[in-house]
Amino acid sequence: MQWKAGRGKLGMFTPLLGTWQAVAESEMGPVTCTRKFTTVLDGTHLQLTVNWKFRERSYDEIALIGVNRAKEICFWSYTSDGKQSYGVRSDVTDIHPQAIGFEAEMPAGLARMAYWPDDKGGFRWAVESKTKKGWNRFTEHHYLPLT
Repeated sequence: MQWKAGRGKLGMFTPLLGTWQAVAESEMGPVTCTRKFTTVLDGTHLQLTVNWKFRERSYDEIALIGVNRAKEICFWSYTSDGKQSYGVRSDVTDIHPQAIGFEAEMPAGLARMAYWPDDKGGFRWAVESKTKKGWNRFTEHHYLPLT
């Protein structure tokens, strides 16, 4: 996988375009997570659709990534359990030099998610919460292209 940015303000997300899948362990048992990134709205936004499949149930998310009125790259997320979140692009290069990510204020406090390339032909995705000691990673997946 080439982790090379494309053109424009959202060009940094070009390596993520397509459909990806991860298989991981979770508190609810094994999970298969599929993420699909597509350009929408005449290329002004990206749409992310996510499906988490557990043994007993599934969970869906739809998110838009775009530029807000303040010219910041942001995401707007809506999930099948009725939750919504909003985040702003942040510097996550402490995770990996090429990582791209967002921070969002959640009911439990500040959280961030990041995407970065790996050497196995895919990318890694993680979610972390802010603690007094720094960032606490509680989810990490390794995604490969779904063919």
